[in-house]
Amino acid sequence: MTRTLRGAIALAGATALCLGAVATSGASQPASEAQGEVRIGLLLPESKTTRYEKFDRPYIEAKIKELAPDAQIDYYNAAESATTQQQQVNTALAKGDKVLILDAVDAKSIQSSVQKARDAGVKVVAYDRLAQGPVDAYVSYDNRKVGELQGEALLDALGDKAETGEIVMHNGSPTDPNAAEFKAGAHSVLDGKVKIGKEYDTPNWDPNNANQQMSGAISSLGKDRIVGVYSANDGLAAGIATALKAAGMNVPLTGQDAQLDAIQRILLGTQTITVEKPYKPEADIAATMAVNLAEGKPLPADLTPTTVTSGSGEKVPANLLTPVVVDKNNIKDTVVKDGLYTVQEICTPTYAAACKEAGLQ
Repeated sequence: MTRTLRGAIALAGATALCLGAVATSGASQPASEAQGEVRIGLLLPESKTTRYEKFDRPYIEAKIKELAPDAQIDYYNAAESATTQQQQVNTALAKGDKVLILDAVDAKSIQSSVQKARDAGVKVVAYDRLAQGPVDAYVSYDNRKVGELQGEALLDALGDKAETGEIVMHNGSPTDPNAAEFKAGAHSVLDGKVKIGKEYDTPNWDPNNANQQMSGAISSLGKDRIVGVYSANDGLAAGIATALKAAGMNVPLTGQDAQLDAIQRILLGTQTITVEKPYKPEADIAATMAVNLAEGKPLPADLTPTTVTSGSGEKVPANLLTPVVVDKNNIKDTVVKDGLYTVQEICTPTYAAACKEAGLQ
């Protein structure tokens, strides 16, 4: 046998061994790794709040597809259950997702799932709420600033009445780290300037709980003593507004999220302000972070210009956006201009007169 022939046989054998090794390795790996595709798990906390299905999910999915047209997106909604969300993380890992975009139901209880993802080599982008555990990146709004803006707007609306009565505070869910920041921001403005007659944390951000809390506060304090209400978001404000109406009351009331029903209450004067956190910029940043991480690219500095510390002590690269107050005078320049709603969606017949007065029609 010639040297050339022996070399050819050896090369062929080595090639066969390599191919066999690749095939064996590929069989034991998730399909996403074997094919090198971008596979992202999107885990949102609930659907009771309109934003998640109407805005967050479609915006995130559209941006991922823009950046990586062949990306596989696995979507999960936890329906307000922390246990369900933990199970969904397990499913996402089993499917071979390379990156998880995670909006935690319970930032603390999801920590073990985040660690499990890290151990499996899967990156986690915390979306809107900062999950505990080894998160790789975080995007949200400046949540303390949200509370400050709400508090300032409430004081402005109260004017001299701030010294003559009491307010009721409805904070968000105690399992949501954002709620603690909203609360801290609001207190930094309100404390010492108005008396807080009653204050509640509201599990699961449930409007029905807020309605019952407000009804109880009215019975306890007396409707003539209550001069204003702090509500951490628009969902709670809906339940609160119903209780106020039942008691024949109309006092300054805050909110957050720029929900359609809140904009309409603002037009009617039964809610004073909401805080808009435009969903598209936040969604676009989360999607961009996820695609970069899925493709093995480092996150550029302009995508994570700051660092935050999670409840479990991790330092997390972050992008915190600036919220905006919406009142009757700037609806057209905020939620309409930002594409959240059209004038036609806002100004149904029930609100036509109020829309005309506000310059929307």
